[in-house]
Amino acid sequence: MKSPALFSTLLLALFLSLFAACSDDSSSSPTGEVTPANKSRGKTLVAYFSRTGNTKPLAEYAAEYLSATLFEITAKIPYTDEDIAYYTDCRADREQKDESARPEIATAVENMDEYDTVIIAHPIWHGIAPRIISTFLEGYDFSGKTLLTFCTSASSPLGQSAKLLQELTPNSTWLESKRFAIGTSREEIEEWLEDVLRP
Repeated sequence: MKSPALFSTLLLALFLSLFAACSDDSSSSPTGEVTPANKSRGKTLVAYFSRTGNTKPLAEYAAEYLSATLFEITAKIPYTDEDIAYYTDCRADREQKDESARPEIATAVENMDEYDTVIIAHPIWHGIAPRIISTFLEGYDFSGKTLLTFCTSASSPLGQSAKLLQELTPNSTWLESKRFAIGTSREEIEEWLEDVLRP
């Protein structure tokens, strides 16, 4: 018959081995919560351009969900309603026809080097991203960073927009881009981010 001391020692060893196995679960936080999708992607920036206000709330949903820094891309010369009155030879019409157009940006991201992942949110103007997004991408060194974009539009598809933006930053890693309808819910944005950013 085993002695009480030996039995106690065996129980203690079993308990310690079980504790070590549980504490080695890398998919959970100390509180048992699932690790956020962007945890392994470092610090994240959500940069958005939203002239009419349709893209802004979706960018805010993304930043809140990912605990990311939110940055608004604003034009040095603000766009008026007349500037985006399409098919009237307005400012937006002229810029979108001109591949070299680079509208100036009024503000700058501080310490861009700190961000590992950058999400860019924008509307679709004449089938592609506004040229100010090109200004933003050419204004920083995104080498080695992970980039992705999402756009908002009432009816226009994503089209060649993402491909054209990717060509501006050949030394970065691009993930899936997506088009969302105006008024897309917080839940839909979060589901997409969970899917695209999950390692």
